[in-house]
Amino acid sequence: QVQLVESGGGLVQAGGSLRLSCAASISMSSINTMAWYRQAPGKQRELVATISRGGSTNYADDSVKGRFTISRDNAKNTMELQMNSLKPEDTAVYYCNALWYNSDFWGQGTQVTVSS
Repeated sequence: QVQLVESGGGLVQAGGSLRLSCAASISMSSINTMAWYRQAPGKQRELVATISRGGSTNYADDSVKGRFTISRDNAKNTMELQMNSLKPEDTAVYYCNALWYNSDFWGQGTQVTVSS
């Protein structure tokens, strides 16, 4: 089992920044792919970005490219999402995800609210 705990969400004005963190209960070196997802009110959960064990990144949505940066520190067992130039449409609950031995594990989510 992998326990994931997100932190860093909050309320920010449009154009502001937030940094989300995800702490894993096991050695992150054993986790291949980690990801951030988000779910806006009334919408399905969607992939934001992924990062491999070696640090290769992929951003699923063009709307976050250049504004969001995903990173991980295997030594500290943490993953982060730096979000800059936030827009009201970025408002959502953000979830940390880990793919470990072909099973998906999720954090409880952290709310990000961007006011216009």
